[in-house]
Amino acid sequence: MAYIQESPRKTPVLAQCDLLVIGSGPSGLCAAIAAARQGVSVILAERHGCFGGNITHAPVESIGWYRHEHTVESEGLGRELENRAMALGGTQKEPQSTSQALDTEMFKYLADQMVLENGITPLLHSFCTEVIMDDTSIKGVIFESKSGRRAILAKRIIDATGDADIANLAGAPWKAAAVEDRMGVSVGFACSGVDKKRFLDYVQSDPATYNDWAEETSGKEDTMFSPYLSEPFLRARQAGEIPETVTIEGTWSRLTEHGEATYLNMIYMHGFDTTNVSDLTRAEIQGRQQAIWAVAALKKYVPGFEQAALRNFGMSLGTRESRKIIGRSSITGFDVKNQARFDDSIGICPEFFDAYGTVILPTTGRYFQVPYGIMVPRQVENLLVAGRCVAGDQVSHGATRQMVCCTVTGQAAGTAAALSIQNKVSTSSVAVEQIQARLEKQGVRTR
Repeated sequence: MAYIQESPRKTPVLAQCDLLVIGSGPSGLCAAIAAARQGVSVILAERHGCFGGNITHAPVESIGWYRHEHTVESEGLGRELENRAMALGGTQKEPQSTSQALDTEMFKYLADQMVLENGITPLLHSFCTEVIMDDTSIKGVIFESKSGRRAILAKRIIDATGDADIANLAGAPWKAAAVEDRMGVSVGFACSGVDKKRFLDYVQSDPATYNDWAEETSGKEDTMFSPYLSEPFLRARQAGEIPETVTIEGTWSRLTEHGEATYLNMIYMHGFDTTNVSDLTRAEIQGRQQAIWAVAALKKYVPGFEQAALRNFGMSLGTRESRKIIGRSSITGFDVKNQARFDDSIGICPEFFDAYGTVILPTTGRYFQVPYGIMVPRQVENLLVAGRCVAGDQVSHGATRQMVCCTVTGQAAGTAAALSIQNKVSTSSVAVEQIQARLEKQGVRTR
């Protein structure tokens, strides 16, 4: 690789704050809100033009498609996001659970409102390129934007990028599975012009179950309804309309009375490293091509889609797996599947697993506790990590990557950061008992 030599330069300081949260998906949004409600000054920075992460960028419509009658949850801000969206008329019954599917366009507005009403300083269109360190403590971040190169100084920082971007820049250790072993990436898309009744009649004539696409379940999922389609794409491939090397299949979500299928999650592609810009570029382009093939197959082979047309693509690639930090502690697949309990629990998650061909839904009241230590990176102080890149093995990632768990780690990270500032201790030294007490006052179940 060739290099250029850059001259030393001064970088203007754009702002200073108590807490800087980078990334505004379910974890970052919950972290920022939780911290602001504890009375610290918060900046929430996002590289795109709206908050919401995978909800608004990918656009994944459900925080909780896992939810059933006997599901036990942590409650907290994840549930508040759903309830606020519902109050705005921005949800619809989710097709495979008792949860609500989000109108992801309305969620952009809701996220704006929750950021502003909690006194959080918003910063959009800003991409982090460097960190500012004082020995082993992080004390700021450098962003590039239309305003140029700018620094933000903060007492504490939360990495909610999903890819552990800030932890990586700060020198915190991390690990990642080989690219060929990672979960795939998706380009979500939507269609308009769908005859909702005819399509639902078609679905109900031969309803799919999780057994149709999952390689492994706990058994109870085998007869449960799944909004899954594969047969029309198989027919298109047999007819030479989709290349033999391409597999298209997946799920649908909201169907509006206006004839919109708002989230079609049917493009799933392996072999892309989402921390590599060349791979990201190839995946976006290939995913859109596959979506065009999918729309044509839906129109030709699915009743109700005859007059359908592409409405939009997701504004960003949907990523499931990349870096995971090596934390002060870790969570394993055994923990997730065996109701693990931890002294430093900062929330609970239902026994919900969706990854690597395995699906387990929380229909029996089982849950695992989420330990604080998986958010605390090694070798770097005053940095917390929330969301899908918390510490764990590849199996536990099938649970901790889920939006419900991201809201749990986000709310806990924001609360812990606020406490560490107020008590003048590092994020690795803040008393877990105090974090738990603060979270429980917020309505979070920690045990």
